[in-house]
Amino acid sequence: MRVQLHNDVQSGQYAAALLKIGEDRMAKDGNGMITLDREFCNVVHNPDDLNNFVYSELLTNMRNRDWLCERAILALTNEMVGQINEQIMSRVEGDIVEFLSVDTVMDTEQVTSYPVEFLNSLELSGVPSHKLRLKVGVPVLLMRNLDAPRLCNGTRLQVTHLGRNIGKAIIMTGMAKGENVLIPRIPIIPTDLPFQFKRLQFPLKIAFAMTINKAQGQTLKVAGINLEKSCFSHGQLYVACSRVSSPQNLHVLAREGKTKNIVYKNVLQ
Repeated sequence: MRVQLHNDVQSGQYAAALLKIGEDRMAKDGNGMITLDREFCNVVHNPDDLNNFVYSELLTNMRNRDWLCERAILALTNEMVGQINEQIMSRVEGDIVEFLSVDTVMDTEQVTSYPVEFLNSLELSGVPSHKLRLKVGVPVLLMRNLDAPRLCNGTRLQVTHLGRNIGKAIIMTGMAKGENVLIPRIPIIPTDLPFQFKRLQFPLKIAFAMTINKAQGQTLKVAGINLEKSCFSHGQLYVACSRVSSPQNLHVLAREGKTKNIVYKNVLQ
């Protein structure tokens, strides 16, 4: 849909190619790989080039919140996203401030079974990391609803101040765009574990890069896709590529320009 809105020949061709990916009609080689050509995207060959294409002139545009919001690098796993965010944040001026969470087991009888070091090592979906590294000026994603509809899970913000227990930021997306807000450390209790523990941490993660799953529903002007590891679940490649509306704004890192496209056709019927 976001492609068809532009109503031009190039966008039409891109929409047709996206449909072929979505319906798994792209030609495959003997290893089940499809080839991404220059008519569909800009194929890059190393992570630095991908970062540079998507975030060219980063230092010049750090104050331009619209520019920051209209681009992102998409990757398959939280681990890859973390690495990309660290690489790009290293280019931003200023000192890194590190925040360590306070992790505690809810049931005091389980304290010896789940030591603090183990709790600190847990990286869970939807839960901020034990070690959160930030700089003033970086874009971040809010990971919890704090004050809906102003501050919701997925809201993008730009950090303006970092205190020990309170951070300040400007909202970059949504109905409250442009407002200055306070972001406190909050207790977060995951629900998908065989035991309960509480993590006290800022509900934030850097947003230069995000997972493909997290990017669903977002519209970007410029997108990079890191496919050093091929897609592993249904529709991931289609979701990633359809965030933009034209091939010149899509940059893909893939070995030899090839990747897997996982589509379960019975889901489409």
